[in-house]
Amino acid sequence: MSLSTHVLDATAGRPAVGVSVRLERADGVVLARAVTDPDGRITDWGGAGADEPGGYRLIFDTGTYFAAREIATFYPEVTVAFAIGDPSERYHVPLLLSPYAYSTYRGS
Repeated sequence: MSLSTHVLDATAGRPAVGVSVRLERADGVVLARAVTDPDGRITDWGGAGADEPGGYRLIFDTGTYFAAREIATFYPEVTVAFAIGDPSERYHVPLLLSPYAYSTYRGS
């Protein structure tokens, strides 16, 4: 199964570099932790991942990201819950981020 994410900082108009992200199963078991790269992406979860059908979530540490830029935020953490139906498919979960709003979708 392939799982990736991409965080875009809508206020800066650039990738959000250095955002810590936690991958968990729906039951709260932490599977992996990673940090967005210079392009705002995470494509490698260190061998761990969502490899079975079921519920998962990505938890983005947006508070630390904005604090490092001295920007107040209403959302110190963003949790995106999603379901894996077919582990042989590719899953991409982008996050468009600003201090007072965010959006996400299933990417390709």
